[in-house]
Amino acid sequence: MAKQALSTPKLLRRNETNASERSEVNSAVRGFLMMGLIALVVVATPVAFWIRAQAEGQALENVSESAQRLADHVIAPLVTEAVQAGDPAAINRLDQRMQPWLDKGSVFRIKVWDGDGRIVYSDLPALIGRKFSLSEETLRAMTGAEVPATLKSHEGEDHEFEAGSGELVESLTHSRAVNGQPLVVETYYVGDRVRHVEGLVLVGMIPPFLLALAVLQLAQLLPAVRMARRIKAYDAARSRLLRSAIESSDLERQRIARDLHDEVIQDLSGLSYVLESEELHGSESQQPLFAEARHILQENVRNLRAMTTELYPPDLNRMGLSDALARLGNPLQERGISLKLELPSTCALDRDRTAMFYRVAREALANTAKHSRACNAEVRLRQDGNRAEIRIHDNGCGFDQGAGAPEGHMGLQIMRNTIREAGGTLQVTSTLGAGTTVIARFGTALLPVQ
Repeated sequence: MAKQALSTPKLLRRNETNASERSEVNSAVRGFLMMGLIALVVVATPVAFWIRAQAEGQALENVSESAQRLADHVIAPLVTEAVQAGDPAAINRLDQRMQPWLDKGSVFRIKVWDGDGRIVYSDLPALIGRKFSLSEETLRAMTGAEVPATLKSHEGEDHEFEAGSGELVESLTHSRAVNGQPLVVETYYVGDRVRHVEGLVLVGMIPPFLLALAVLQLAQLLPAVRMARRIKAYDAARSRLLRSAIESSDLERQRIARDLHDEVIQDLSGLSYVLESEELHGSESQQPLFAEARHILQENVRNLRAMTTELYPPDLNRMGLSDALARLGNPLQERGISLKLELPSTCALDRDRTAMFYRVAREALANTAKHSRACNAEVRLRQDGNRAEIRIHDNGCGFDQGAGAPEGHMGLQIMRNTIREAGGTLQVTSTLGAGTTVIARFGTALLPVQ
């Protein structure tokens, strides 16, 4: 029955550890998926804009080709000298030829320019015969240069009838009249035509692209889960090794304390009785010598007893961290140093952090008692969820940190390495004449550094 009672807490701790590891792995997987989603958005957004730009460019190129065919095969063959002279009958024949394109809505406006900047034909009679200054693009098209189609809103004197119509596709194509005179056919198309093509391209390209990224993300998920589990297994193994090292250290300290108490201290105590007997019954000339020797020996015995008290670690599971820290004040009081404790009523630290916080406080207060010449010391312990911090401060003489750790402070250096291995930090700050502060923490800092 007793054996079962001892194994039950271990089983509970193992179940809690496994649950904690699963939770951390799940958290890592969720973080990986979230980062993957963010990366997907970051990558997909510029790609979508690039695809849209490419689709718009392709649609405008198709419009330019369509406008060139319209100019060369439909409009230019009917631009005779009569049309250029403004003959109504010739213009009417061209109107009838263009009417199907205008009725279908594929063409919004047509302007045919000659080299003098005169509109020799338009589907809008009010424009025929009017002259405007040719734009740079129109002049380039007049020379036969290729001018890309554009999608934009149009303003200006020569666009008074297109203003307010929203986005229009403008195409400037070079052609020649029947008599060989160079012309520029300016054709306007409704912008929805280009936007429709853009939409078709986006609908056709974006889903496969997103699917490919999603498949890549899922392909990386399984290795990520395995890696997270390996990392957690490594952390768990390191935690077990650290716990084993701490427990081994405690066992060694217990052995040393027991050997000192059972052998050295007992022998020295017996020797002090012998010296006391010689002091009482020996010759008077030897009594002062025996008295001095007994006094020195008894002082050393007291020091050894104090050392065994410091060496022998308390049962933190039974006593609790708060009571164990309070017990550290006894050696300080013997040296006239008052200890102020600010401890929470309940402390839910795990066993490893409890042991390390106790060791830090014990080492720091031992240094305070031996080296600081302080009058006051304080220990403050705070915990908030997974974040915990212990702070030990004294008002002693301090030391120059630039000169390195003084003699007797190597224990804190060892603790710094131990806490770092456990995922925490240990900070020692000191100023000559202003005391020393030791802060050990796990997680984010809870107390402002003074």
